[in-house]
Amino acid sequence: MKLPWLVADVGGTNARFGLVSHPGGQPEAVAVLTVSQHLGLADAVAAYLAEHAGGVRPGAACLAIAGPVEGDRYRLTNAGWSGSVTELGIPHTVLLNDFEALAFSLPHLAGDDLVPLGGPPPVAGLPKAVLGPGTGLGVGGLVPYGAHAEVPSGGGWVPLPGEGGHVSVPAVSDLEIDVVRALRADGLPYVDAEHLLSGPGLARLHRGLALVRGVTPETRTASQIVASEHPLCVETVEVFLALLGGFAGNVALTLGARGGVYLGGGVLPRIAGRIPASAFRKRFETSAPALRDYLSSVATSLIVAGQPALAGAAAWLAQKSSREVI
Repeated sequence: MKLPWLVADVGGTNARFGLVSHPGGQPEAVAVLTVSQHLGLADAVAAYLAEHAGGVRPGAACLAIAGPVEGDRYRLTNAGWSGSVTELGIPHTVLLNDFEALAFSLPHLAGDDLVPLGGPPPVAGLPKAVLGPGTGLGVGGLVPYGAHAEVPSGGGWVPLPGEGGHVSVPAVSDLEIDVVRALRADGLPYVDAEHLLSGPGLARLHRGLALVRGVTPETRTASQIVASEHPLCVETVEVFLALLGGFAGNVALTLGARGGVYLGGGVLPRIAGRIPASAFRKRFETSAPALRDYLSSVATSLIVAGQPALAGAAAWLAQKSSREVI
């Protein structure tokens, strides 16, 4: 594949782009474009290449999309973009789910890229899971080549895409169940995990708690909620983190993620200092009481690295290039 390579992380709000000049290199010339200001992916790619990359013509591309992908086609879950990457005119263009790309970055994260959130250090070479609340709730996994391999053959990994953010919300406590009931009575017939565990979900959870507490709901954004010391806002964040812990435990069990569970997304860095004292880790370990020892042995970490999905897309291209299968 001719260099440079284009890599992208396209979410419901922002589209991040970068260029890779050599296999194994980190993305350069990184720029963030606002999704709503562009007609579609082809328009955003053209704008990036013209305005931030000197008009270069990439020889290959790996694009991470916040939504389902199938072959050359994509659809953003929380924005209006959809279509085929053939419209881009770039040879060897590959689509990944955004959390598929984020999963591919996990073996390359270390040191200051991560903040430990409980459990032993992550174990190298074992299946990993990644999840994160942002505009939506993404979930992905990463497993080594070979059904029972604990060390990847030739350093290879297989990413696992999915739409796990749309499973049922893991409401366990009486209060959480009451919030779900209140939101259903308020006009939301089905409450999935993303409905509460995302940026918009924080606002929805705040409204649900207000309904349960019998107070008039105030319209607040996620940013306003996490910045406020109002008791209902503080409680909203506490319930959010407890629910997130239960959800993360479910993901760990589903994927057998003994190599660690990693948290990404745009919401958590804003409340990173509140996670250690929250119910997150306790709910993680008790999400399946019969398997508490199993979950206690799984590390949980917050990703604080800059643009990790771009690094994951670059790693995917490098691995595929070395195997000459693109």
